[in-house]
Amino acid sequence: MKEQIVYEDNHLLVVNKKVGQLVQGDKTGDESLLDSIKNFIKIRDDKPGNVFLGLVHRIDRPTSGLVIYAKTSKALSRLTQMVKNREIKKTYWAVVGKELIPQSQRLIHYLKKNEKNNKAVVFPKATEGAKEAILTYHIIKALDNYLLLEIDLETGRHHQIRAQLSKTGVPIKGDLKYGSPRSNPDGGINLHARKLEFIHPVTKEKIEITAPVPQNDAVWRACEE
Repeated sequence: MKEQIVYEDNHLLVVNKKVGQLVQGDKTGDESLLDSIKNFIKIRDDKPGNVFLGLVHRIDRPTSGLVIYAKTSKALSRLTQMVKNREIKKTYWAVVGKELIPQSQRLIHYLKKNEKNNKAVVFPKATEGAKEAILTYHIIKALDNYLLLEIDLETGRHHQIRAQLSKTGVPIKGDLKYGSPRSNPDGGINLHARKLEFIHPVTKEKIEITAPVPQNDAVWRACEE
């Protein structure tokens, strides 16, 4: 756990999540990062009683990268409000197939969650029950068979990046759910929450955190070289 913590102070803690880890408990009953971090802090700091830790935002289980947890209730309520107000800038990296797409593009779609298959349905224009989803991508590197996209999220919808890129004709590498032809060996997808930028909810300092990509994936390593 120690190696996954990329930032920590008295108020918050930021973790570089691995592919397959749950940010918080779900119906699978698998141990979540929330529980693992609580146990880690309890032992490390020799804390009696329960450790307070609140999840500020989520990323999908097959995705890797930065997740913020709050260590105090004050930080949790402020950070949650900041997420709502879009005051936390999130930058993602995604690996997609080498298709002919514009160098840079702002994508606007409308997404509706299908609860039955846990998938986002994409509509090109405003549709009843669908929420507006906006992102901007830039191609920042071309590999032999893939493109590396840097993505700035303007909205935070369920499976937003996965669904919007798939609709654009470039599903994320390994993402079978959204049209990738093959899975990745680790069952994950090549989507990484790369960078976070925000004003600290308590100290008011500017915080910028960048997470290294998963080192067990040769394509990811090539992206970072």
